[in-house]
Amino acid sequence: MTQRGYDLILKGGRVIDPASGRDGTFDVGITGGKIAAVAPSLAKAKAKKVLDVSGKLVTPGLIDTHAHVYQYVAGPFGLNADEVGLQSGVSTLVDQGGPACLTIDGFRKHVVEGSKTRVQCFISTYLVGGLDGHRFVQLYSPDGINVNATVRSIEKNRDIVRGIKSHAEPGNYSRWGVEVLKKSKQIGRETGLPVYIHLGTLWPEKDGAKVDSQQLLREVLPLMEPGDILAHPFTRHPSGFTDAQGKVHPLVFEAIAKGVTIDVGRGAHFSVDVARRVLEAGVLPHTLGADLHGYNISRSTGYSRSGQFRDDENPDAAIAGSSAEPAFSLHYAMSELLALGAPVPHIVAMVTSNAAKMIREEANMGALAVGRAADVAVIDLQQGDFTLKDGGGKEFKSTQRFRPAFTLKDGVVFEPVSDYLPFWEREAKGRRKPAARSRKSNKAKTKKSRARAVRTRKAA
Repeated sequence: MTQRGYDLILKGGRVIDPASGRDGTFDVGITGGKIAAVAPSLAKAKAKKVLDVSGKLVTPGLIDTHAHVYQYVAGPFGLNADEVGLQSGVSTLVDQGGPACLTIDGFRKHVVEGSKTRVQCFISTYLVGGLDGHRFVQLYSPDGINVNATVRSIEKNRDIVRGIKSHAEPGNYSRWGVEVLKKSKQIGRETGLPVYIHLGTLWPEKDGAKVDSQQLLREVLPLMEPGDILAHPFTRHPSGFTDAQGKVHPLVFEAIAKGVTIDVGRGAHFSVDVARRVLEAGVLPHTLGADLHGYNISRSTGYSRSGQFRDDENPDAAIAGSSAEPAFSLHYAMSELLALGAPVPHIVAMVTSNAAKMIREEANMGALAVGRAADVAVIDLQQGDFTLKDGGGKEFKSTQRFRPAFTLKDGVVFEPVSDYLPFWEREAKGRRKPAARSRKSNKAKTKKSRARAVRTRKAA
């Protein structure tokens, strides 16, 4: 490959590739949409095009392990995959619980095949999937699970289904105990796939019931097996990792010791105070999903503030025309971990090599390996005095933050132009803050966005 040259060289960046143990200044050569070389220096004369990325991070393409992109079928909850993905500096999305055995054909046709971003999923354990973001609790009982139908659906869609999405939180526990999780685990055992478990309150508790969140953990954690994933360790809602005194439940450490992994699942319920306590206890999550969806893409009131459903809440109020800046992104969640003291190489591993292992795709993604598809993230690690906000609006300081510069997928460059990104993360040239708009005009804009091609330019 070196003799016939490169289509593109990314020159002089700090390459962080945890899968190979590489962390230093390297050039990356790309030919025919694949990684052709990673070396301390590649000759510019051998490249059709050279991009100077000195001062920037160069990593494998980012993998967001917690997305909600079953657009339209999931109602206002489901976002556009390319705006969450490549237009936000992310190469691969893992939808968590959007499609079910009844709806996965549409997910494949319209989301997986209809997006430039690579999309995979953890299939919902429920027949109805993530309709309206699991808003209506009565649809999510054990009676709404068909183990055999879900197993058959997984077998037909092995190329895109990477696990099973389930819940273990006070709302369903107050109604059905751990029966939902037991059925989810049965699906997992029959298919050999991991179960991804939502912790932290999602639904109101059953009338008159009061759930002991620590008892819930005592029943849930022993059911988990190596490879299963616990989500939302930093949630500010009951049934998370910590008790009322802020101590991490001892069974969490036992679960980690036996091979259960932890996904941040940032979402609207991320608490910086809880995160500090969990991290200080020695629990550093393995992967990082943004958990963006239609109810938390802005700083408006409603679900985006509470992170859980309430009987008296109108879900449309959370998306009805706020002109506020979008609240967060995957890079924003990475910046939060950086502010909390997580090392840069570990944060990169969370969204590359560790994420690839979680979805059992480490042979195909999550590394800058010669011969693999040229999925590459180029990231600015900015220095300064920055203010971040957690899901409840609490401010905390940081002296560094990650900002997407551009992303390559199969050697093609995608710029950070998504309207879901906080303003400072978007491409600087020609971008303006959007004016306030109604939900109706927002729908029109979505149609227009889908009609035009994703902004790209070929690397060659």
